[in-house]
Amino acid sequence: MRTLMAVVASALLLQGCSSLLNIELVPRIRRLHEETVEGKGKAKILLMDVSGVLSDESASLALTAPPPKVPIVARVREELQKAEGDNDIKALIVRINSPGGTITASDLIYREIVAFKARKKVPVVAVMMDVGASGGYYAALAGDTIIALPTTVTGSIGVIMLTLNAQGLMEKIGVAPLAIKSADKKDAGSPFRQLTAEERAIFQSVIDQMYARFVGLIVEHRKIPEERVRAFADGRIYTAEQAKALGLVDSIGYMDEVVASARKAAGLEEAKVIMYHRPREYRSNFYSASPAAPGLEASLGSLAGLVSGMGPRFMYLWWP
Repeated sequence: MRTLMAVVASALLLQGCSSLLNIELVPRIRRLHEETVEGKGKAKILLMDVSGVLSDESASLALTAPPPKVPIVARVREELQKAEGDNDIKALIVRINSPGGTITASDLIYREIVAFKARKKVPVVAVMMDVGASGGYYAALAGDTIIALPTTVTGSIGVIMLTLNAQGLMEKIGVAPLAIKSADKKDAGSPFRQLTAEERAIFQSVIDQMYARFVGLIVEHRKIPEERVRAFADGRIYTAEQAKALGLVDSIGYMDEVVASARKAAGLEEAKVIMYHRPREYRSNFYSASPAAPGLEASLGSLAGLVSGMGPRFMYLWWP
């Protein structure tokens, strides 16, 4: 009997430990809650963050890492779905602080905002903070109005494929890669050997098509002739003043002017600015950042791992 009781007690103890491990290893991601950060009145203007390197992936879970964050694409969709069900939301401000990211993440964020605008029938104002470049600017094209801060850096319109060539290093240390493949193009873009001229042409054709898509959206939304867009969309960055002169942004101002623009577009005398957050996330005013979006330095620092871990990526990205 004593042996049986000891076994049962041990099993219960282990079960408790297992539950504790589950709690620690799989943190709960709680639902979004609304918080007013500026203004008053019944009408609401949603302020949504699009920050950091744009990707539809989140960091993998590790014992030493903070709780996993919702990927930016998923968070954008979640916020817009919540906003769509609120009849008091009369406008959307998309606050962008991003050098861009993968072409797919950039395009998905753009599409989610455009689809929300079409269904909800509310004006959308995009505002760019420190950086609204490449895929960050691509996402801004979903706005009816694009505003830059006086110190914003934007532009970098184009596509880049990020990879590396470690062939020389491997030869120095006496390591020879071996790829058994079904056809000679199967390992095109491998970091273990140089690209052939034919492979380079293949990748260039993909980049050219993705670049044409970016240019086409600028032509559509900014009403700039295609030949003029292609003339200045050579990958370079622009200041806010330069971007305004080119027609890439509508005006230059600060956040209070952005809010006033959204309020005017919605025909509102007064409105409160709201943000969505999860419990224990800090919100106090319209400069409060979303913890779901890491800072630019952290985002760019992790990008090398993103690329090296998953192979070549086609990016709408400013990353000198």
